[in-house]
Amino acid sequence: MTTELVTPGDVIGKASELKAGKGAYVNDTTIYASLTGTRRIVSPLPESLDQRAIVEVTGHKAHALIPEPGSVVIGRVTKVMARMASVDILCVGSKAVYEKFPGIIRQQDVRATEIDKVDMHLSYHAGDIVRAMVLSLGDARAYYLSTAKNELGVVSAESAAGETMVPISWTEMQCPLSGQTEQRKVAKVGS
Repeated sequence: MTTELVTPGDVIGKASELKAGKGAYVNDTTIYASLTGTRRIVSPLPESLDQRAIVEVTGHKAHALIPEPGSVVIGRVTKVMARMASVDILCVGSKAVYEKFPGIIRQQDVRATEIDKVDMHLSYHAGDIVRAMVLSLGDARAYYLSTAKNELGVVSAESAAGETMVPISWTEMQCPLSGQTEQRKVAKVGS
């Protein structure tokens, strides 16, 4: 077993020679580190059909909790643009992360139907708290996130009056103080 310190994006092997384990991913024929930590080569189990050794990255304890494809995350919308919204990922599952991770919700990942009719400014506002699913590691700058399920979307939003709004439908939230409604991609919560 060999070890070496690596950071996200470092090339840690070739897919023709090794299998990607925890903390690693394959892009084309190259295996990359997806977190900061120690690179290890682990021998395959004797009964395994694929006898390639496994390359994995074991993260530092402080960085152990990272978003992975399929993870449900909670984040704060920081910026809304015409084709995407920027999000700071604050929690993975029910646990807070050590440091914020950047995420992007692209226009085509807001909802499952009528994708071409999505207006990002009617789905999210800066400051909204959203529940989303990690689609992929995305590009070098941010994770790609999706809210294209009923239970995903805005879970908390503040009105212009500074009050926490109440969802009144899957596309609207209302200020309990002023009664004013605002458009959102609302997450179905509970039941």
